[in-house]
Amino acid sequence: MDIWRCGVIAQPLEHLLNTDGQSAVHWLPEQPAGQFLADPFGWQAGSLLQVFVERFDYRTRHGVIERLTLDHSGRLLETRTALHEPWHLSYPLVFEGEGAVWMLPESHHARRLTLYRADAALEHWNAELQIQLDRVPVDATPLWHDGRWWMFYSPADTKLTRFSHLHVAWAQRLAGPWHAHPLNPVRVDIRSSRPGGRAVLINGRILLPVQDCSRTYGGAIRPLWIERLDERRFESSVGAALPLPASAGIYRDGMHTLSACGAWTLFDVKRVDRSGRGWWLDLQRWLRASA
Repeated sequence: MDIWRCGVIAQPLEHLLNTDGQSAVHWLPEQPAGQFLADPFGWQAGSLLQVFVERFDYRTRHGVIERLTLDHSGRLLETRTALHEPWHLSYPLVFEGEGAVWMLPESHHARRLTLYRADAALEHWNAELQIQLDRVPVDATPLWHDGRWWMFYSPADTKLTRFSHLHVAWAQRLAGPWHAHPLNPVRVDIRSSRPGGRAVLINGRILLPVQDCSRTYGGAIRPLWIERLDERRFESSVGAALPLPASAGIYRDGMHTLSACGAWTLFDVKRVDRSGRGWWLDLQRWLRASA
């Protein structure tokens, strides 16, 4: 079973892209056996960094969203549940737009994409609307660019499309209507299509972190540079897989989220637990359901 751990670096993403993976990392705590934190996205509030993550428990195979508060030195101050639904949640992308702060978590198992609006303290998240795209999306990643919203995502149709197809849509407002790009899928490559973090503008170019799933799910993160994007065209080039931090220790089997947050960069790394504990937890869950 895959076990993930999140790290935070007190440097902007632009700097991280030009290093060799040796930057100092503030590692979030490891979780109890059979649990993990993954998919970190940040939000700066004064001197504090709010980190939103997926908490997953193999005993239930159900993900919820938690908020971890870190001080300016990366020290963990508080952990609390931010969002819990009857369905699995992950990839809690938090962003600002249209006068509000939003969260757009991954929920393709529920066959929906729900946009949540935050209160002023980012403690309560209310379901605002369902975003309708041409496919049920996986890891939907919005970006405001050139006077409109763009959405990058992989379609949930099959395992192949989830790992190797990239779709794009655009809208004037988050509520839509959303228009599918005529070139969808704009990219087909298992090494560089599934979104893996916040899309940002760097030196006038769009950077979309994407997953390399050629060896394993979330085997690495690559930078996808989108050179041209409009209603008819999509042109991109992909960079080399980013190196894992030297301090990752036993978590050297992959990386599948890279998230810029101002002066901070957040990411996750994984190790594969081959002890058989995952099968045992699956059996226990099946026995409980059958009782």
